[in-house]
Amino acid sequence: MKTMTKAELVEEVARASELNKRDAEVIVETVFGSIINALHRGEKVELRGFGSFRTRERGPRRGRNPKTGAPVDVPAKRVPYFKPGKELKEFFTDGEEPQTVKAVASASENAAPSAVGVAPVSAVAPAREATEAASDTTETASGDGETTARPA
Repeated sequence: MKTMTKAELVEEVARASELNKRDAEVIVETVFGSIINALHRGEKVELRGFGSFRTRERGPRRGRNPKTGAPVDVPAKRVPYFKPGKELKEFFTDGEEPQTVKAVASASENAAPSAVGVAPVSAVAPAREATEAASDTTETASGDGETTARPA
């Protein structure tokens, strides 16, 4: 099994987003840093369709020094863990050949891509349909301060 490195991920982001490697590296580092900082603050990071990052508390325990076999007290600590989302799990349990698509989330054609990744086709299609449905509505503000959406 081949391992994808951070450098290869940066190259993939640069290629998919048509950015230079330096800009792609800033994006990758920002995403990783944001996840790490949120976990450090005790927050859960949830990426719909992909999974969630959380921390777990591990209690103190009695371990052994592998070299001498002497007992060692291991203190309590918080450890990060990843829980895959439903779509990610289904992607690996379907038994079908993996299909991937380029998923670029941007507000308009002129906007720079805000997120680039590879996702299963089944995970992207519902999001695309929801986006298209949302763009087919017009929001209007009524005099009482409420905003309503109606078909365009």
